[in-house]
Parts: sequence; structure tokens; C-alpha cells
Amino acid sequence: MPKAGDWVQGPSGAPAVLVEYSDLQCPACASYYPLLKQLKEDFGDKMQFVYRHFPLKNIHDNAVLAASAAEAAGKQGKFWEMHDILFERQSDWAESDKGEELMTGYADELKLNPEQFKTDLNSGEINDKVEKAYAEATTAGITSTPTFFLNGERLQNPKSYDEFKAVIQRAIDSQGQ
Repeated sequence: MPKAGDWVQGPSGAPAVLVEYSDLQCPACASYYPLLKQLKEDFGDKMQFVYRHFPLKNIHDNAVLAASAAEAAGKQGKFWEMHDILFERQSDWAESDKGEELMTGYADELKLNPEQFKTDLNSGEINDKVEKAYAEATTAGITSTPTFFLNGERLQNPKSYDEFKAVIQRAIDSQGQ
């Protein structure tokens, strides 16, 4: 279920609550991104989607930077837009030593205040939020990304869109919706 600091799409009280622990630099997470986008569209107000950062900083050099960029954009009301750009263009920045420069360019595309974005990107507040999310995920037993929970139950990652859709539909049906 959503908690303070989570990024949420969809109504509270939805019969299906899908929580994703994700790393914006993770290729597997990027492969699930279009499926999740389609599921949100298909289920509409019957599903709430909760995004939680779990940057795998030991293997992804730009993961914390990407999470921080999404959070910095979020401070200007554009978390989801930055989230989308980071997944859609992951191959451009994931292995780049110009990650911060690229993300600042994405912020410009989103018409964010550039000075505010740069300040927030490197702020202790955002660093603390990303580190706290990582620590909470570790405490919850999360070891890889993506990791999904549906209505509080950990899922084996569905292997296809149809499989994912069926799992969510069963959860909705079980609530009499």
C-alpha cells in the first residue's frame, strides 16, 4: 500500500494496488515499463500504481543519479514525465559519463526551472530520500529489480503483458469489482 514519499498514479481505494520497486537504470525494469504503462491505461481507476526507488548502486553507476533526477523533477510536478524519459532513453544515459548533463537536458525538455532542478538534483534532501527508499527496500527483503507486489503479495514477475493483466484482473475480481 502507498506510504508517504511514494509516487502514486490512480485512485486510492482501487481494488488492485500494484507496487513496483525499480531502478531507472535497470534494463529489465525498462522492459517492463511499456507493459506497466499499458496496464495503467487498461485498468484505469481499478488499479493504483505505486513506484518505489531501489537503485542498484553496486552495479548501475547512474542509478542514484537517475532516481535523484526523477525526484528533482518531482519537486516541480514532473516526476512521472522524467520517469518516462529516463526509461524511454535509458540506452542514452545508462552507461554515459555525462549522465548529469543528459538529465539536465531532459529537465530542459520538460520546461523545468533549470537552476532549481540542478539545486534539487544535488540536494541533501533528495539524496536522503533516495537513500531512505533504498534502505527501506533492503529491509523489506528486496534484492533485485523490478520487484512487484499486488495488494501486498509479492509477485513472481509475470513473463508477458497478458500474464500480468490476468494476475491483476484476478485481484480485481477477488474483490468483487
